[in-house]
Amino acid sequence: QVQLVESGGGSVQAGGSLRLMCVVSRYTTSTYCMGWFRQAPGKEREGVALIDSNRGTWYANSVKGRFTISRDNDKNTVYLQMNNLKPEDTAVYYCATSGGWGTPPRWDEYTNWGQGTQVTVSS
Repeated sequence: QVQLVESGGGSVQAGGSLRLMCVVSRYTTSTYCMGWFRQAPGKEREGVALIDSNRGTWYANSVKGRFTISRDNDKNTVYLQMNNLKPEDTAVYYCATSGGWGTPPRWDEYTNWGQGTQVTVSS
């Protein structure tokens, strides 16, 4: 079983930055694609950014140019650098893995999930 542990969430003012981290217990065929999702109160879970094992990436239109996803395979870690944060970015952010690649990502195709980390952006 693959375990994911997120960290790095917090509270910032609009325009600020945060860096989320997700440590993966081990790489398997189910970790080909690593993704960050978020869920705001009363809203559906949505994909934010993806990265595959070849470091190909995808971003939701709402975060393009502001967020950057990266992975360090030596450290079993995936990062999400979030700059110029907006109040609408407020949500619980989850790290997840999938054995395949599809865009836009469907959260129900991701098999391993972290516990989530809260990001709050105030205006």
